[in-house]
Amino acid sequence: MILTQRNKSRREHATSEPSATWSKRPAGVPGAVPPPSLPLSFLAASSLGLVATGASLIWARHIGVLDPTADPIVAATHFGMLATLSVGILGSMHQFVPVITGRPLRSICLSWISFAVWLAASWMLPLGVATEQLGIVITSGILAAAGMALICINLIPALSVKGKGVAVAGLRLSLAGAVVTTLLGVTFVFNRQGNWFQMPGHVDLAMAVTGLFGWLGLTYIAVSQKLWPMFFLAHVPGKHIAGTVAIYGFSVGSLVLALGLGFSIAWLSLPGAAILATGLGAHLRSLVTHIRHRRRKADLHLVFVVTSAAWIVCGVLLALGAALLMENDRTSGMALMAGAVAATAGWLLTAIAGHAYKVVPFISWSNLRSHGITTSPQGKQIMFSDLYNHHLAAVTYLCTTAGIATLVGGFSLSSSWAIAAGGAFLAAAGIVTATNLSVKTVRLLRTQGRMNAATVT
Repeated sequence: MILTQRNKSRREHATSEPSATWSKRPAGVPGAVPPPSLPLSFLAASSLGLVATGASLIWARHIGVLDPTADPIVAATHFGMLATLSVGILGSMHQFVPVITGRPLRSICLSWISFAVWLAASWMLPLGVATEQLGIVITSGILAAAGMALICINLIPALSVKGKGVAVAGLRLSLAGAVVTTLLGVTFVFNRQGNWFQMPGHVDLAMAVTGLFGWLGLTYIAVSQKLWPMFFLAHVPGKHIAGTVAIYGFSVGSLVLALGLGFSIAWLSLPGAAILATGLGAHLRSLVTHIRHRRRKADLHLVFVVTSAAWIVCGVLLALGAALLMENDRTSGMALMAGAVAATAGWLLTAIAGHAYKVVPFISWSNLRSHGITTSPQGKQIMFSDLYNHHLAAVTYLCTTAGIATLVGGFSLSSSWAIAAGGAFLAAAGIVTATNLSVKTVRLLRTQGRMNAATVT
């Protein structure tokens, strides 16, 4: 009896503990969900990273035509992969891991520390490469390793819960992919100083495969298995095998392909590519199934998601073309491979941008409720769709799509002006998205603040 009471007390304490980290948590929001400021900070930093990515591409436009592996392009790539995509994906993980598992993060304070450390690393690395400051590059590697260690410590308790389905299994695998990608990145960073080994293109490509597919892409696929039914209002009857095949196909395929590329083992690369292609096909099949069973009318979110899927198909086709050209025409092959990487990154960028217009208003709405704001100054009840301008959301889509299209074309066709135009469009997309998703919420909070001040007076 005493043991039962103690266990009950512990469970109640575990349930109430996360609420202490968000003192104004509104009714109906599960206790495991972190305070809104945490995921919103990640996503805001991701938008800023996109602006930096665009600016760095404009700066590196000429060298990108001559050599897609030159340091200015490497810097721009890392602004895109680290400061934009990885920060956005990590923000999603900090929000959705507690939601999906029902378990809180280990510590909100630790979350803020890992956010600051990872953000510093994601900016210092490309800046150090661009300015050829080796000390900054080495420091960024140390910070990246420390940040990933903190992220693992913070997320693993929630991900260790059993019986939560394939989405949680996918998030576990993606976190493992993040660790492998970070360790490879740190090794290559220190190699710039020690020059322990040569860094051929196929080794760099192996790390790109691990990061893009085994971490970032896998996280999106795992989370989408929960988001698509909710945002499409889609109920898929029976067992949905495609999502499971997609998750394990991406995980196993990216690992085998990366090993094959890294060690130049053709007999390992080919089955790895085949497994990864199977995972991709299952991902697309899962998307089509959810779209077919949706009960929500077609909207901009659907356009974002479908366009995102089109970019991954484009990336695969360009990669196949690059592989066929590489032996006979290395220059053209490298150009197509750079275009393939840009298209694959565009798959994730478009998906993040589209889902941001669903996720951020939901988080902001909860934040407004925690401040007692449920109606607009005109007296109307606030809905999710009231927290952003729908015309500017369409501008985000146009800028993002135009930016990826011109960037893919610029690298594939070796056109400096197209690379610059792509950078300009992406920078504009970052600015428009951040502004559009924050202005209305900030205004409502300021209005409520003035009303409270007037009441006190």
